[in-house]
Amino acid sequence: MNEPVTPLDPLTPLEDVRERIAQAARIAQREPSAIELIAISKTHAAEAIRPLIAEGQRVFGENRVQEAQEKWPALREETPGIVLHLVGQLQSNKAEDAVALFDCIHSLDRPSLVTALGKAMAKLGRKVPCFVQVNIGAEDQKGGCPIAEVPALVASARAAGIPVIGLMCVPPAEIEPAPFFALLAKIAAENGLEELSMGMSGDFETAILLGATQVRVGSALFGARAPNAG
Repeated sequence: MNEPVTPLDPLTPLEDVRERIAQAARIAQREPSAIELIAISKTHAAEAIRPLIAEGQRVFGENRVQEAQEKWPALREETPGIVLHLVGQLQSNKAEDAVALFDCIHSLDRPSLVTALGKAMAKLGRKVPCFVQVNIGAEDQKGGCPIAEVPALVASARAAGIPVIGLMCVPPAEIEPAPFFALLAKIAAENGLEELSMGMSGDFETAILLGATQVRVGSALFGARAPNAG
């Protein structure tokens, strides 16, 4: 008689996403370790975040400065080594708070924010790496620097002492994202930037194939966003 087959334990959401990242990297002939997974924990309480930390995830992303201030100091005290990214729009009056709390900012998108972040970094003596957010689909309702203004914004940020490491984008919804990811990679290369923050739960594999170095994954890890999350 054949021995009964023991079913394999199902992958956790984190294991599944990591495997999908690795598979996309192999197809692109890239090292999986070259792609950083940012777990987007916005709107999720500490109780939902701790299981991912227990599995070894250390890089997280938040949309709002105030929300991050409320939950991350305690979580960081529990687990040293957490790296926190700001991935949402940043108001200039919150620049100092953002520089104090976050390890990377993905939403540098306008000259007034360059001024505010430059002053905050100088005051606090903390150089926080930044991505310039590009309005890659020229959408009126979205933040982001217009494509034509990217070189000037990158230059002014560098002149202000801000370490600009790459570009970030959110492609238009309901449209094939690949051309937008390819365009962002082209703009980054033209501006001497190596890092690309692009790709979310529904399209991160495509983003990896087109050069993403950071992928921002929320719902594939945490499930649907909390009610009334906006």
